[in-house]
Amino acid sequence: MLATFTSAATLRRACFPLVRRTSLLSNAIRLYSSNQQRGGLNFFNRTSLPMNTIVKFVPQQEAWIVERMGKFNKVLKPGLAILVPFLDKVRYVQSLKEVALEIPSQSAITSDNVTLDMDGVLYYRVVDPYKASYGVEDAQYAIVQMAQTTMRSEIGQMSLDLCLRERTTLNSHITTAINEAAQDWGIQVMRYEIRDIRPPVNVVDSMNQVVEKDRQKRAIILESEGRRQSEINISEAHKQTEVLKSEGEMRKRVNWAKGSAEAVTMKADADSAAIKKIAKAITDNKGGKDAVSLRIAEKYVEAFGKLAKETNTVILPSNLDNFSQFIAAGMGIYKNIDSNTLAKKVIDADKAPKKILDSKN
Repeated sequence: MLATFTSAATLRRACFPLVRRTSLLSNAIRLYSSNQQRGGLNFFNRTSLPMNTIVKFVPQQEAWIVERMGKFNKVLKPGLAILVPFLDKVRYVQSLKEVALEIPSQSAITSDNVTLDMDGVLYYRVVDPYKASYGVEDAQYAIVQMAQTTMRSEIGQMSLDLCLRERTTLNSHITTAINEAAQDWGIQVMRYEIRDIRPPVNVVDSMNQVVEKDRQKRAIILESEGRRQSEINISEAHKQTEVLKSEGEMRKRVNWAKGSAEAVTMKADADSAAIKKIAKAITDNKGGKDAVSLRIAEKYVEAFGKLAKETNTVILPSNLDNFSQFIAAGMGIYKNIDSNTLAKKVIDADKAPKKILDSKN
């Protein structure tokens, strides 16, 4: 029984250091995880400095800062390097590659008193390894702080609409301001990009309402413009229709007038030819006078007949009871006219000299 107790105590003493080391490792891992969750230290990811093995090979796009007895000695460039044992020490390792650095979200107030939450990404690279090592304690921390303060300063000079519209200008101003301050750090900022701009919820709602109202206004304007253009087109169509109608009516009347003029001219020519033929027949035939007298008497009687039909009251000559005298009166009309002279004037009008016709006219 005593031997069993002794062996158990011996086993406990032998295993205690192992258990203790395991618990210490667990605590370290737990501490690292908690620090990672809180955004604390990240010493496990820190690049270890090269040890002095006399002969070293510097990788491409890296610069090693060597100190001799605690004082800066030289900057090792990519390739073969020889170090003095025990005296030289690689103090800093600077990467010459372009690095993307995330800028945490921060609040900034615009010139029209609107609070914005903004974050971004900054791209930089080391151009002077000596200044990057000895000019600033923590280059990345300094760049982040400078980017945030510069962003707040630039946004404070701009309105909300200008911040949303002029991202490129804002990025350029921030890059220029950081480069002016980072000259002593041996760092050059290549560019800065704003990633997100988050206005307050009430401002977003107001902006959405403004956009909606603007869309409605544009829709109303487009509709009114379409209606106006439609009315203009209809008016133009009516005007062209009326113009075409008036032109057609004008041409119709012109053609009718031309036709009427030609008809009158043709009728006048026909009457003139008929009169000439009648006059020639009267002068050439011996019984022409008697025929004309008889024709006039017929027309005289015919006229009195029409007069009796058209009116209720008829005024008749006193000698109407003697029909022979009535006929003689009608025939006497022609006797009072010098038919031969009249007929000759009609016939000889075309043959008369021009001077005689002009004098008569």
